[in-house]
Amino acid sequence: MNFRAVQAIYRFEMARAWRTVAQSIVSPVISTSLYFVVFGAAIGSRITQINGVSYGAFIVPGLVMLSLLQQSVTNASFGIYFPRFTGTIYEILSAPISYMEIVLGYVGAAASKSIILGAIILATAGLFVPLHIDHPFWMLLFLMLTAVSFSLFGFILGIWADGFEKLQIVPLLIITPLTFLGGSFYSITMLPPFWQRVSLANPVVYLVSGFRWSFYGIADVSVGVSLAMTGVFLALCLTTIWWIFRTGYRLKS
Repeated sequence: MNFRAVQAIYRFEMARAWRTVAQSIVSPVISTSLYFVVFGAAIGSRITQINGVSYGAFIVPGLVMLSLLQQSVTNASFGIYFPRFTGTIYEILSAPISYMEIVLGYVGAAASKSIILGAIILATAGLFVPLHIDHPFWMLLFLMLTAVSFSLFGFILGIWADGFEKLQIVPLLIITPLTFLGGSFYSITMLPPFWQRVSLANPVVYLVSGFRWSFYGIADVSVGVSLAMTGVFLALCLTTIWWIFRTGYRLKS
């Protein structure tokens, strides 16, 4: 394992985040704060509690997951797309560095940035509502697994995209709607039985449910199922990336 090569990619990507701190950190935190203000005032006054948890506290895991998914996909996709766009990807591919090390560098940096952002959003949420975490180990595990899984997905997206438009289509038209409809702001048990079954086809439901359970001990689906679904998604992303490097898909075109 060439740790210096991995470290070089990792440091470069992390430095890029600090150069655009307003976009990478400040903007998501402000957006999350606005969610608290708007939803807390408009809905929190009408829905005081869900399963014994105040509405303001109930939506915290969903808001963290919303930002985590968006930033993981965006950071990883732009990170690998720019070398393809500028042509520097050929320098990386010809360097004495393995495909695994390339993935570790880019995905590790994207996941790190997302986890840092998630921690900042949690701290910000504590200014609005009282927070407690029943299962801190599982909270960190879900946080890291989600960040890594969707950073891998973003890496795949960055290789698949052949233009800036495609980089934005998936986060805007797929990730964000799935997160909003995945129980971020409500419990799917509040839906009619038919729509509850439909919601189970949304993979984000399992992420939000498991993450919320780590806070308050309540979940829409069992924690075991949430972990299993996260593991399946992670395995699918790893398999896809293995196939991409094996075939050279889009890397040399």
